[in-house]
Amino acid sequence: MSKKRYRPEEIIGKLREADVLISQGKKVVGVIKTLGITDVTYYRWRQEYGGMSVPQAKRLKELEKENERLRKAVSDLTLDKMILKEAAKGNF
Repeated sequence: MSKKRYRPEEIIGKLREADVLISQGKKVVGVIKTLGITDVTYYRWRQEYGGMSVPQAKRLKELEKENERLRKAVSDLTLDKMILKEAAKGNF
């Protein structure tokens, strides 16, 4: 069984829908069944996206991707620096 990947907009929409259902008196267990997600997924989404608007969530994802790219660049440059340092010593 394949997992469905939700976009941040979809997640925020489902969380808002969950808030409405909970405010109407439905229990969390019933809400997550209605949404078709697991309780672990619901609480993880609440932790990550709770109180966020759609533009904020998009910006968060963009920043996470940029951070990953920059970390990789730093890692590559550090490796290059170590190689050049060894070559400068003459220990290659």
